[in-house]
This record gives sequence, structure tokens and C-alpha cells, in this order.
Amino acid sequence: MARLEALALALPETERVNIEQWGDHPTFRVRGKVFIFSDTDATSISVKLPKDEAAAVVATREFAEPAGYGMGRHGWVALNLGSDGVDWAEVAELVETSYRLIAPKRLVAQLDSRA
Repeated sequence: MARLEALALALPETERVNIEQWGDHPTFRVRGKVFIFSDTDATSISVKLPKDEAAAVVATREFAEPAGYGMGRHGWVALNLGSDGVDWAEVAELVETSYRLIAPKRLVAQLDSRA
């Protein structure tokens, strides 16, 4: 969880909110909008991607599948991060993409100005 939390909280105005009704599963939000759903140990997360990118990730990555609860049809992808061979650079890219889709334009511009 520490690694995922570090990635998420490095993005502007991100906060972690644990959902009591879901067994305190954490979410990461920007201005109240969720861009990462996670289980308690971060072995499984869901991120939002553009629909074409979501389809490509699901088709080409063994660790990815459409997110449940009907969210997959809206570009949400579930990632299984429980294996030893996790490419954290790729996870970081997917987390940032999810953030960019959810965050207000001003915060995305702030993120771009860091580069």
C-alpha cells in the first residue's frame, strides 16, 4: 500500500479516503472524485482510462481486466498487483492517466508544469 499511496499522493490535491462500508478499503480522490479504488493491501486496484486505452490494456496485460459493477464499460480497469513482477513504472503511468481524466483542468495544468 505504501508504494501506491506514494504514487497517488504525489499528484496535486489528492487525498486518501477509506470507505467504512467496504471494510475500510481505500480510495484516492481529487476534489472529492475517485480516481483509484483499492483493496486494503493494494494487491488489486481499479483506475479509469480512456475507453480505447482500457480495451488495449485489458487485451495485452495478463494482470488487467474490466472493473466490476459495470464500471468496465466506462473505462475502469482492475489491475492485479499481487505478483512479484509488477511493473511499477507502468502502474504509475496508469494512475496518472486516471488522475488526468478525473481531475479539474487547472490541476492537470499544474501537474504538467512540474515536468
